[in-house]
Amino acid sequence: MATSKAISPFRLCSLLRLQKDPALALELFRSPIPNNDAKKPFRYPLLSYDLIIVKLGRAKMFAQMEQVLHQLKQETRFAVPEALLCEVISFYGRARLPTRAFQTFESIPSFRCKQTIKSVNTLLNALLYCQEYKKMREVLLSINEYGRPDACTYNILINASCVGGDMEQAWATFNELLRNGVCPNVVTFGTLINGLCLNGQLQEALKLKEDMTRDFKLKPNVFLYTRLLKGLCQIGELGWAFRIKDEMVRNKVKLDSAIYNTLIDSLFKVGRKEEALGLMGEMKKSGCKPDIVTYNVMISEYCREKNFEEAYKILDQSEKLKPNVVNYNMIIGSLCREGKSIEANELFQDMPRRGCAPDVVSYRMLFDGLCSFMHLKEATFILDEMIFKGYAPPSRSINEFVSRLCKEGNFQLLSAVMTGLGKGNFLNEDIWKMVVSLICRMEKPSESFELFDTLMVP
Repeated sequence: MATSKAISPFRLCSLLRLQKDPALALELFRSPIPNNDAKKPFRYPLLSYDLIIVKLGRAKMFAQMEQVLHQLKQETRFAVPEALLCEVISFYGRARLPTRAFQTFESIPSFRCKQTIKSVNTLLNALLYCQEYKKMREVLLSINEYGRPDACTYNILINASCVGGDMEQAWATFNELLRNGVCPNVVTFGTLINGLCLNGQLQEALKLKEDMTRDFKLKPNVFLYTRLLKGLCQIGELGWAFRIKDEMVRNKVKLDSAIYNTLIDSLFKVGRKEEALGLMGEMKKSGCKPDIVTYNVMISEYCREKNFEEAYKILDQSEKLKPNVVNYNMIIGSLCREGKSIEANELFQDMPRRGCAPDVVSYRMLFDGLCSFMHLKEATFILDEMIFKGYAPPSRSINEFVSRLCKEGNFQLLSAVMTGLGKGNFLNEDIWKMVVSLICRMEKPSESFELFDTLMVP
């Protein structure tokens, strides 16, 4: 995408911002002026570096991002903002590349930039994402070289303890925060409450919410409410969950789809269907649009009721949101369990037209369903397609399928299946035992030898 004429630094930034394709954006960044017009070096503005580095990092084009960073390091006209290098550390953290994240942190001074507690926090968070707890402890040993730990630092450390299930250490870190005169924020309490909910300590979580509002004058946010509400629903405390919902309304905290989905799902599970449908109506009236999870909840309920007609209707309604494979798998699995494997196969075959490709779970459920109800020809086709796509069928399912073919004496299908299994390297000792046993039981030796030759996979 080299330009035909020179563009200004300001124009380059505008074009980079507009370009959605990171590869094309990089080509534009590298060639802002034609080669034959390069009378003097192009003066890249800092913003152009920022834009291209973020685009490449989000696209995980790390080799190209490093090339741009190397070029940026050579610039002497400006110091690189710490925030940009924190972005790079975060990109490596999300990509589970902790060593690269640590190397970027250590290289910050070479960009004429000072490491502060902000970049330390970013590194700690990246290491936590990668579950590099030992490396986190190493960073903490020298943290005072970069500044005084702040609320963000302690929030990350509390989260690390909660994720590891060590609530005693989480509380110890919280108490250290208070001793050091650092003011906890809503994220601090939300992180602790999340940990308590994960560990089933709902009473302690509810008390902490009250302490937060009374002693620290902080208002719960939607994340904190959502975590509490989900925890209460998980232990069947729907009364408490609805009191949390009412409190959110009083405090003018907007209820999102996650809140409604959790409550609707919980009501369905305890058989309070009318209340669930009523809440669904309330959700729509409040202006909160159903999302894919909402449709998953509805489909799951109708499948449980074996009301497949309504499940199909919900699936059709969700097409505007591009239903995911989970939606289809719920219906396919339920149909197969009810002996409607041919109907499940029809839905399965229709998935690509609806813009959703079947996954390995789709194939396995349908294959097992077709086998269970002796639709052997259809099952053979699904098995062949599964192997072609590189999906591994479970050994138990294959063994049962071959056993059924042997009992049926369907030598034509058996031959096709053995060939496919051989190509996919899925033949095992049990399968050969069944086939040899079948051949030995055949009355005519000539037919048995002919069958054996047919089943021998090249």
